[in-house]
Amino acid sequence: MKLRIGILGTRGIPNNYGGFEQISAYLAKGLVQLGHHVTVYNSHKHPYSCSEWNGVQIIHCYDPEYLIGTAGQFIYDFNCIRDARKRNFDIVLFMGYTSSSVWGWMNPRNSIIISNMDGLEWKRSKYSRPVQHFLRYAEKLAVRYSHAHIADSLAIKTYLNHKYQITPTYIPYGAEILTQIDESVYDELHLVKEDYFLLIARMEPENNIEMILSGFQSSTTHKQMVVVGNTDNNYGKYLVHQFRSDKRIRFAGPVFNLAKLHALRSAACVYFHGHSVGGTNPSLLEAMASHTFIAAHNNAFNKSILEADATYFDTSEDIREIIMYNNEQHSRRQAVQNNFRKIMSKYNWEHIVNRYEHFILSCCNTTIHEQPVAHKRYATK
Repeated sequence: MKLRIGILGTRGIPNNYGGFEQISAYLAKGLVQLGHHVTVYNSHKHPYSCSEWNGVQIIHCYDPEYLIGTAGQFIYDFNCIRDARKRNFDIVLFMGYTSSSVWGWMNPRNSIIISNMDGLEWKRSKYSRPVQHFLRYAEKLAVRYSHAHIADSLAIKTYLNHKYQITPTYIPYGAEILTQIDESVYDELHLVKEDYFLLIARMEPENNIEMILSGFQSSTTHKQMVVVGNTDNNYGKYLVHQFRSDKRIRFAGPVFNLAKLHALRSAACVYFHGHSVGGTNPSLLEAMASHTFIAAHNNAFNKSILEADATYFDTSEDIREIIMYNNEQHSRRQAVQNNFRKIMSKYNWEHIVNRYEHFILSCCNTTIHEQPVAHKRYATK
């Protein structure tokens, strides 16, 4: 069965922003290779302006976020959904729900609606209480207006099952096994292999960047801490100002070239992963695929992926201890090898795309798509 599939809810592909854009790019390309007709909606401000990418059809919709801020996301999603109503998609896949689920009553009536439920957005500390309250409501709407649901983390699956009595299908992100390393990034950033620590993240409080940098700052290591991510937002500017006096801390800005990111990860002493809200994070899987040793924030999301093959932290003092005293090379090598085997067996993109296709086909065979959860309790296994 060859399907017409529309992917909504992201800023667009190829990835120039974050996790959902990353998985959408790999998923769309993979589904096209399996014979499906796939369309991805892009912001009209996305730097990629063509109407086709690797066989994927691209539709650019007006996105006023650059003019009016966050409210523009709601208008962008409205424009995408309004266009999707004209496209006769068999499947409409929403990647996240933050600004799209309020338009759920507009979803195409003859399409099966599947929502990837994202992490616990309402727990993000950057949001005020009213916004957190709204995000809980948006989460509820995404459940209500979808025929089927995907959780990219077992912890998220458990939460949704308990909260809404639904049974989402667990499909995590994937990571690419890169064979090429672009070593030019070492010269660009003036780095020496194995002589720096690495942190790659969006500049958000729940990624525990300040905790990691505070712990590093309190250490006496001669090595550098390289921070990769866009610091143009308020929190990013705060971090740059807060740690400006420590010349060992390098804010390198965003890097989207995968070969350069692979090079940075593979040559780092330790890769610090501070993400504490959300599901399976793509940057964590990419670190696992890059043969790097990982220190991760101690939470259920990270531990469900890494298991015993990482060291964990809760405080800046833990960070200092990891930097100063973590020299058990044999156990580190074993952890690195174990994580790479997980990527090969469970988290490679071919496997993830096949799981998505299998799930989508099963929805087509079993879903009464005139009646989403808003009208009829529907659970997938």
